[in-house]
Amino acid sequence: MKTVDLGATNPPLHEVLKLAESENLIVRTSDGREFVVAEIDDFDRELSLVRQNDELMRLLAERSREENSVSAGDARRQLGL
Repeated sequence: MKTVDLGATNPPLHEVLKLAESENLIVRTSDGREFVVAEIDDFDRELSLVRQNDELMRLLAERSREENSVSAGDARRQLGL
C-alpha cells in the first residue's frame, strides 16, 4: 500500500484516484490524519480493507467472545412464534 503525503505534496484529486486504480492508498494530511483510498468494486480488496480496520476487528473479536446467546428455538418461544 502506497502513502501519499498531502503535507509534502498537494496532488489534484484525479491524480490520487488514478493512483488508487492500481493499488490501495493511504492519504496522510498535513495534520497527520490518515485515510484509505481504494477502488471498491473488487470483493477481495474490500475484505482486505476491512481486515485493516483495527477498531472494527476489535469489535468483532469482542462480540465473538460474548457468551450470552439465545438459540433460535428459545428466541421463537420468547417471541411467541
